[in-house]
Amino acid sequence: MSATNDLLSNYQHVIDELRLITGDKGAFDVIVDGVAIYRKSETGRHAADGEILGLFSDLVGAEVARFGT
Repeated sequence: MSATNDLLSNYQHVIDELRLITGDKGAFDVIVDGVAIYRKSETGRHAADGEILGLFSDLVGAEVARFGT
């Protein structure tokens, strides 16, 4: 799971809980605090490497530094 590794490697200091829940027919949604930041059903494709990390970074904002920086 590249998205999981990206998120935990870079934002472990702000993520309280991360759950992976299986879905029907290859569903892949990323929802943060009730806000969907990525839905495979809308894009018709799996997220590219680093895409989820970029979307999460945009959501939390530049004022939240990545872990270790």
